[in-house]
Order: sequence, then structure tokens, then C-alpha cells
Amino acid sequence: MPSILIRQMIQQQGYPELDETTLEPFLARQEHSVLFFTGDPKQYPESNDVAVILPELAGRFAGRFSVAVVAREAELALQKRFPFSSWPALVFLRGEQYLGAITRVQNWSDYLGEIERLLSADAVHVRGVGIPVVAAGRG
Repeated sequence: MPSILIRQMIQQQGYPELDETTLEPFLARQEHSVLFFTGDPKQYPESNDVAVILPELAGRFAGRFSVAVVAREAELALQKRFPFSSWPALVFLRGEQYLGAITRVQNWSDYLGEIERLLSADAVHVRGVGIPVVAAGRG
């Protein structure tokens, strides 16, 4: 369950909440997007800080990316798709291509520089999670 502050951000800004079924259609409509992985705000209180900062960043980069919040129940499944190691996280994408993530709270100037870099970065190849396949008869 998002905190009151995160819920207010979602409502006031009109940010969609995405899960495994709504992510793909959202990404297909965006050139660049930022997914906000909040984590549990009780465990990661910085999530509330990012909820205040994110709309300011979106305004500063007006029209350059769309923002969505990842639904709490979908965060762990989607984290596997977009790897990051700290919470909260802002995951940057070009279409469905992963560009990178900014985690935890940063200084304003660090946000500005890193977002500018990510928006022009090449996509990062993310390895799939799975079991290697070996052809029968080979060993």
C-alpha cells in the first residue's frame, strides 16, 4: 500500500499505476518513460522524498518523459526485468529498452545530470533470467 504522500502524488499528477499486464501498453505509447519503484515506504522512507521530487523533475524535463508508478504488488516481479539494487528507484526507458536507474534520494544537480545522460544513453542489454538450454546429444 503506498503512503498517503505517494497516493497524493499519483492522484494530483495523474500518474498511472502499472503492473505486469499494463506495463507493455504504457511503454508502447511512450518515447521515454520513468517508472517509480517506491518499495515499502515504511522500510524505505526516502520513497516519500522521491514522491515530492519526482513531479519537480518531470516539470523540469517537461515533455521529455512520461512518469508511471509501479504498483506495489508488481514491484518484485518487474524489478527482475529492470535491475536495480536499492530502493526507491526511478527506472528510465526508451520504449521498452532499459536505459538505467537512479536509486535512493540524490542531490538536485545529480538528478539533472544523470537524467540528461540517461535520456541520451544507449539502451542497456539486460540478461534474461533462466536456465541454459543445451541441445540433446551434446555435452
